[in-house]
Parts: sequence; structure tokens; C-alpha cells
Amino acid sequence: MIGRPRVLVVAVAVLVALTSACTTEPIETDAARSAKLSASLRPGPTTAVLPTPDIVPVSTTVTVPARAERIVAIDRNGTLGAIVYSLGLGSHVVGRDKSTTFPSARAVPVITDTGHAINTERVLNVSPTIVLTGTDSNPAGAVDALRRAGLHVVQFPAERSVASTPELIRAVATALGVPAEGEKLVARTQSQINDAGRSIPDLPTKPSIAFLYVRGEYLLLLAGPKSGADDLIEHLGGVDAGTASGLTAPFTTVSAENLMAADPDVILVMTQGADSVGGMDRLLELPAIAQTKAGRSRRIVEMDETQILMFGPDTGLVMGALAKAIYA
Repeated sequence: MIGRPRVLVVAVAVLVALTSACTTEPIETDAARSAKLSASLRPGPTTAVLPTPDIVPVSTTVTVPARAERIVAIDRNGTLGAIVYSLGLGSHVVGRDKSTTFPSARAVPVITDTGHAINTERVLNVSPTIVLTGTDSNPAGAVDALRRAGLHVVQFPAERSVASTPELIRAVATALGVPAEGEKLVARTQSQINDAGRSIPDLPTKPSIAFLYVRGEYLLLLAGPKSGADDLIEHLGGVDAGTASGLTAPFTTVSAENLMAADPDVILVMTQGADSVGGMDRLLELPAIAQTKAGRSRRIVEMDETQILMFGPDTGLVMGALAKAIYA
């Protein structure tokens, strides 16, 4: 039988062993985590800018098939036009949408009414050999009217994301008969996406980032699932505030209370949206924004509307510019 003193010695030894094996690090509080995250984010407001405002083609000596002699490119964000120019076929573009605004395209006639609304008469007037457009083109019946007039129209998915960018480039290149240039452009684009991904810090707590579509003081739309912004935010190392707050539509009108409840750490906006309320300083004064963590810390990032959700050949450059504007 073990005596009482020996039992006491054994118990003390076990206690010492257990306590020495335990960590002595203090438990991190929510406030401490929030402070660490805040220190990792760049103070604002900031503007995300691409390294160059114009398109850089992957080739300047493209053998152009007959079908691509005269190209019209129309979609919501100017993505198709950017791909055509990046493939080296810019000199064959005879009509563009209002979102295709980079310098090398500015002399090309605009053949849309508002944004990507097809004006069939203008399209027919430039005698294209091929028309590229999105499945969300409007007005209803415009594409059918062009086809009845004998034009070759190719439509591409309207839903865009970082992951879908390479396949969209391939599809456009195939439609134009230049698949080799398409593969070159895919390789360059994917390399830039990978480079941007490596520049994003791996934080223990991901920042909550909201994409806000602004048109005047009384029209605020918060992006949510399948908006494209949610995918962009995820690739930027953040959590999409709209999706996390329970939104189910791509864009939802929100009140000041809704946005305060989402309470993002960072807000992304289009430059033109900020301009619609008088600029970034005025935007920060709006009650819906001022009472969020992003508003109190002035962490709002603006980027041109023709770039931020384009999801085209400059996707990696857009990601890199936004990462530089978001993170300290």
C-alpha cells in the first residue's frame, strides 16, 4: 500500500507535468482580433488604378480570318471588346458599346443606346462580319433582328467571375477564328491572376468586404451571391458582406439599417457611383456608410466601372490594384 505522503508527491508531480504542457499564451479577445485586422487594412479612401489605362495585345501580327474582318463587340462591362483588342484584333473592330472606353478604342463608333442596349440600325450601318454580345443583351428581340438581317451573332454567358475568365477568352478567340492567340491570352491572364493572388496576405481573420452600387444618395445596391463581386471579394481574401448578411439576389436595394447590420470592414464602389453623390468624401458622409466600420475608418476603395467587374483579360491586374488599395 502506498502511504499518504507518497500519494501526495505523485499528485503534485502529475499537476506540474500537466501545467507545464499547457500554453501560457493569453486568450485573444474579439477586440484584439479586430485591432489586428484593422492594422492589416490600408486607411482610406483610396483609388485602385491599373498599371496602364490601355489594352496590351498579345500579338500584333495576327492572321485574320474572313469572319473577323469587321467586328462588333457589345456587353455590359466592355469585356468582349477588351478581349478582342487583347487578342490583337483591335483594328478590325467597327462598333463598340459605351463601356468599351480604353484609349485605343475611343475612335470606334458607339453602336449602343445606353450601356449595352443594342441599336440594331447602328449595328447594321457598320456592316459587321460578326457580332459578339452577351446573353443578357437588350432590348428583347434585338439579337433575333440582327440574325434575320443576315448577320452572324455569337452570344456569351452574361454571368462572369474570376474563374470563368479563361474560358470566356477561349470562347471569344474560337468565335473569331484565332484560337492560338486565345491560348496566349489565357496564359498571360492566368499568370497575372496568380501573381495577384500571391500578393494578398493570408490573415487569420478575413476582412468583411462589401461591393456597393451607388447611383445618387437614394439608390444603394449591395452586391450578393452571383453578382460577380462576391467571387472577386473571395479572390481578394475577403468575405462578401452581402452574402454573409443573408442576401439571395445578385444586387439588393439596402437601407442604412441594412448596411449597418452588414457592417463591412471595407467597401468597394465604382468611381462613377462615388461621383454621382459628389465624390468620396461626400459618400463617406451618407448615413448608410458613415456608421459602418468601413465608414468610420474611411476604408472605401473606388475603381472605374469599366474595370472593376469586367472579368476580362485584365482580371489579374484589377485584382492586384484592388489588393494594393485594400491591404496595408
